[in-house]
Amino acid sequence: MAVDDVPGMLTAMGPRLRAAREQCGATLTAVSCATGISPSTLSRIETGRRGPTLEVVLRLAKEYGVSLDELAGIEPAPGAGSRRTARPPSFGDGKAVLPLTRYVGGLHAHKHVLAAVEDPPARPRQVSHEGYEWLCVLYGRLWLALGGQDLVLAAGDVAEFDTRTPHAVANAGPGGPVEYLIMFGPQGERPRLRTG
Repeated sequence: MAVDDVPGMLTAMGPRLRAAREQCGATLTAVSCATGISPSTLSRIETGRRGPTLEVVLRLAKEYGVSLDELAGIEPAPGAGSRRTARPPSFGDGKAVLPLTRYVGGLHAHKHVLAAVEDPPARPRQVSHEGYEWLCVLYGRLWLALGGQDLVLAAGDVAEFDTRTPHAVANAGPGGPVEYLIMFGPQGERPRLRTG
């Protein structure tokens, strides 16, 4: 995407900010306390219902330790390298998020890893927001709480849903970590099945 496509960059920045926050293992409340930006404003920015101001982007870039180029989806010049210091994923809240896409707009892909648990968890707290999500379990057993349904997905299982439906995920119980892929369309974009 061209650097002069500012509306496209702002639209795609919400999911990038969400991914950066999740990679740090921070909650909206914790980021709000550190930056002075209300949790509701942070949530609206992450889901694309509000565009971030320059001041907000600067505060969040500093808090997450990412460059403005990364948040805008602009590749660094050849040989420039990343200004961000590589750090291992955080399991502070039992979850690591690894962004797989760096472009602006459209679907965003992430790999999520949930740490192993010793006891079955309580039903996770559900959230809802604009968008559409597709997920695929790579390893382990994933608990997907989707509205009033409770689904346990195993390796190879796929689920897709409108994120306006309340949803949450958790490790389904003892047996090791869970790894899964997510493709998220912030404006409701969906993967398209094409066959020859």
